Amino acid sequence: MLDHSSRTLSADPLTEMLRGLRLEGVDYARYQMTTPWCLLFPAQAAARFHFMAEHGCWLRTPEGDWVRLEQGDAVLMPRGAEHVLASAPDASATPLGHCTFRPCCGEIAEARGGGAEASADSEATLFFSASLCFNVDAQHPMLRMMPELMWVHEMAVHEPAIPPLLTTMACELTLERVGAGGILTRLADVVAAALIRSWVERGCGSATGWVAAARDPDIGRVLAAIHLNPSEDWTVDALAKVMHASRSAFAERFAVIVGETPGRYVAQVRMHQARQWLVRDRMKIAVVARRLGYDSEASFSRAFKRVIGKPPSHFRHAEPPIPATRPIEASPAGGLPVIAKSEATEQSREA
Repeated sequence: MLDHSSRTLSADPLTEMLRGLRLEGVDYARYQMTTPWCLLFPAQAAARFHFMAEHGCWLRTPEGDWVRLEQGDAVLMPRGAEHVLASAPDASATPLGHCTFRPCCGEIAEARGGGAEASADSEATLFFSASLCFNVDAQHPMLRMMPELMWVHEMAVHEPAIPPLLTTMACELTLERVGAGGILTRLADVVAAALIRSWVERGCGSATGWVAAARDPDIGRVLAAIHLNPSEDWTVDALAKVMHASRSAFAERFAVIVGETPGRYVAQVRMHQARQWLVRDRMKIAVVARRLGYDSEASFSRAFKRVIGKPPSHFRHAEPPIPATRPIEASPAGGLPVIAKSEATEQSREA
């Protein structure tokens, strides 16, 4: 996990905001695929993580390029973009929904597939996948700035803790020891968090815009304060005090660096947080309104619709954004669960 209990702002405001970012796995699977094979992973609201335990495979990135993943490599798609894993770039893709799973290692499901007639010399790729949900809204600036793909092969040299974690994952995945499922799920969460931390500590790649504003010593401190406590009554005067500047000097500099007024930015952060409470935590609209300091549910609803574009009631009755990567149906004969034969799982919805 990335969060810490302390709320004391650090020298780097972006790192401080990272401390409030948490992610948790909600869906785990182990795949044992015999050449030839090719799986299409559809877009989803949650992040997607893959780890190659035995042999490697080819990955068609969200941008459409093919790259080789070797044994021991791991990748994270922070926004769950569509991608393909395959034994070779020319293999015919099978939608993930066509796989059949069986229970394995507690909370982990297992799928086996690929070549119909495996021989002694057939190469089988063993890999682990997880879907991970963030504790922040999908429109959080940090999530929007993350690259579509984070590759541990590129970051391991800067993050020495990652290779030993992956070695442990490989052991747990191949030996199927008692409790392996629980250990694997925790390790996947930690490795994904380490990848994001490495990206932030290395300057967020080529990201500009909001990241540059968050790196600013003065404005970044203000942004961190807003994101760490969106329920606070953040008036322009209160934010100016955080920056240790006059009201007018703060408002002018904030608008120049961030690109919008402090009031508008605060409203966006608060309403995105409200959407998380409504969808993820299933809070009542009146509770959310009161938590954000509104005098009435009606005034909150007007502010919410002005920022989000839809009334809070639309999200209050929406299904939580849990990824349907394994839409399991009971088998007719009461045997093992079978994956629903859908062409693809539900596309990424507004979180």
